Amino acid sequence: MTFTSIIAVPVVAAMCSPLLAWRDPIYIIAGLAGVIAMALLFVQPVLAGGYLRGLSRLQSRRVHRIIGGVLVMMIVIHVIGLWITSPPDVIDALLFSSPTPFSIWGVIAMWALFASALTVLLRRRLRINPRMWRFIHTGFAVVIVPSSVIHALLIIGTMEVTSKRILCGFLIAITVKVIVDWWRLPKR
Repeated sequence: MTFTSIIAVPVVAAMCSPLLAWRDPIYIIAGLAGVIAMALLFVQPVLAGGYLRGLSRLQSRRVHRIIGGVLVMMIVIHVIGLWITSPPDVIDALLFSSPTPFSIWGVIAMWALFASALTVLLRRRLRINPRMWRFIHTGFAVVIVPSSVIHALLIIGTMEVTSKRILCGFLIAITVKVIVDWWRLPKR
């Protein structure tokens, strides 16, 4: 499988889902924002590890920051869209009182992503040294990635099952690879 197909196939399959036929446009946009967020989440460790050919380490970090901002926007669109279509469900999820386990995992991933983005914005102000920064940012990734994967796998919805599983498998694998590679780097 190619990098592009790992990202594009689940998004295209979700857009073609017959389950969207009778849904309101806001619900469709909210759901697709979640699917796009999962695809972008796969891109993040690829960029963080510097594994994307054609990009220097500096370019990869810059694109990683941009994709991170887009990822936050996709989650905001996802949650606002779900709020508009069903406020009680979103309130239950945010209060961890939802009867659906996928909601709890989605909320955990969302708050960890927001916390990660906030530390990115405050990094210079907090004067975090690079080694501590890597530890903090990786710690958030260790929460975000598995929570997002569990969230996606538990939902029976517009994401096509096989492509969703493949995306989730590659996401876990690349995240583990990046973390292992980082821990193997010589300590300075």
